[in-house]
Amino acid sequence: MHHTTLQLLLVAVVALPLVGALAALLPAPPGLKGKSPDQAVLRHGVTVTGAVLAAAIALAVGFDHDDPARMQATTDISWIPALHIRIHLGVDGISLPLVVMTALLTFLCALYSYFHPPVAHRDPSQEAFRAARHHGGPSPKAFVALLLVLEAGTLATFAVLDLMLFFLAFEMVLIPMYFLIARWGGAGRQAAAWKFILYTLLGSVVMLLGLLLIGVKTGTFDMVALATDNGPQAQLSHTVQLLAVLAIGIGLAVKSPLWPLHSWLPDAHTAAPTVGSVLLAGVLLKMGTYGFVRIALPITPEGMHTIAPYLAALAAVGIIYGSLACLALVRKGARGDLKRLIAYSSVGHMGFVLLGIASATPTGVNGALFANIAHGLITGLLFFLVGALKDRTGTTDLDALAGSTGAALYGKAPRFGGLLAFAAVASLGLPGLAGFWGEMLAMFGAFQPAAGLSRPAFWTFMVLAGLGTLLTAAYLLLVVRRVCMGGTPHLAPTAPLGADGDPDPDAPEAPVTAPALPDLARYEYAAWGPLAALTVLAGLWPAALLGLTDPAVQQLLGGGK
Repeated sequence: MHHTTLQLLLVAVVALPLVGALAALLPAPPGLKGKSPDQAVLRHGVTVTGAVLAAAIALAVGFDHDDPARMQATTDISWIPALHIRIHLGVDGISLPLVVMTALLTFLCALYSYFHPPVAHRDPSQEAFRAARHHGGPSPKAFVALLLVLEAGTLATFAVLDLMLFFLAFEMVLIPMYFLIARWGGAGRQAAAWKFILYTLLGSVVMLLGLLLIGVKTGTFDMVALATDNGPQAQLSHTVQLLAVLAIGIGLAVKSPLWPLHSWLPDAHTAAPTVGSVLLAGVLLKMGTYGFVRIALPITPEGMHTIAPYLAALAAVGIIYGSLACLALVRKGARGDLKRLIAYSSVGHMGFVLLGIASATPTGVNGALFANIAHGLITGLLFFLVGALKDRTGTTDLDALAGSTGAALYGKAPRFGGLLAFAAVASLGLPGLAGFWGEMLAMFGAFQPAAGLSRPAFWTFMVLAGLGTLLTAAYLLLVVRRVCMGGTPHLAPTAPLGADGDPDPDAPEAPVTAPALPDLARYEYAAWGPLAALTVLAGLWPAALLGLTDPAVQQLLGGGK
């Protein structure tokens, strides 16, 4: 495909959501209102995200797959000459899969929201006050506009090649995510939204200092120039590199989330609406790990080499910690929340990604990038399913789901139960599904880390990660047993009460009937089917993704030496 066409496609991918967000706030044209203005704006969300997905797929098709290490579809325009800031866009084999996955997940979220409009939860004490202010709560207009701004920010993060633009895009997603949690979230949403924005903002302030340090010392913010062999970054001393990578690493680690900077994540996930959880897990966490691969590894290689063992150690602790937290939540009587459990599982899964990056080897970094995509697909699907389970049963409490009125999904909604079990088994890294390859390659990377890194230390981290996979299998299989298999009703059937208020022994017993659960609806197949299909495809044909990432990773790691 011609360079100009690719260039326009990439600009469209980044700019369309912003234009769509502005259009969503305008009144709907008379002919497009449909049944109601609310429905029209939700349909607008599906149309815009669908157009962005089509552009992203066209970009992937037109991409020169024979040369994935080269930056393609590049746009490079001077923006603020005094500060050497340029509008510089481009994709290579590392960022292209993330761009396509972001476009896909946002489209599926918009599609799901069209058939299942978001409901703003209101605090009863403020009911009258809010009704007066919002005429019945926040409108879908605001929801669609926020969703599109969020999409624009995430796509821009993966497509920009200027450190300052990267920072702006990285920050751009915070505000829409804050409002999605604070307005449409569940219990504890205000506290969770504040925790999310304070953690990530504080991390980002430190990151900005690191990015400015690189820019001031080298005289450029251009990520491509900085990543080339003997480029401007060659003048950075070891101390400057170490300071820069520590500052940038803190900002990225909060977003990733690296233990012990992860504590905003379970609250944000638990309180967020379904669509918010899907995008938070599927896309926002990837921005942190992508930053490590795109900025820390090639631009500050010596600094990264120094902190790699510490990063790997924290990642390994995160893997074990996430798994143990999930095991604590899944046990009987713990009143564990299923959404919270999946959030903690993300801490463990992202630990594998960070371990692969810390190994600084092509194997480990390829594994990290693969695990990034796999986690986005699988955890996105899990959050969709848990949100739908909450809509059907009114709870995500594991004890309630496994109790007498238990979900017992295999019996009541077999397709729903089957898909939940599939997503859980994919999440535990079953060979043949997407979750397996990334984790295995990350452990291979730790088995033989880059020259100069302590092998005994990395072997220890690899063993811990291996133990983490066993613990992951344990808690996910327990989830399947408790939610899908459910218990037979173990409460004794109650006899109707007599006139005196005591049970009437002569009356026939009322049978215990478990409430029926609706199985998968057609729109749910449409919104979740692609994620399940891609999970199988990536598991059976990993070369499709690794063929894109590997040449780019080899060049990235080679260029920094």
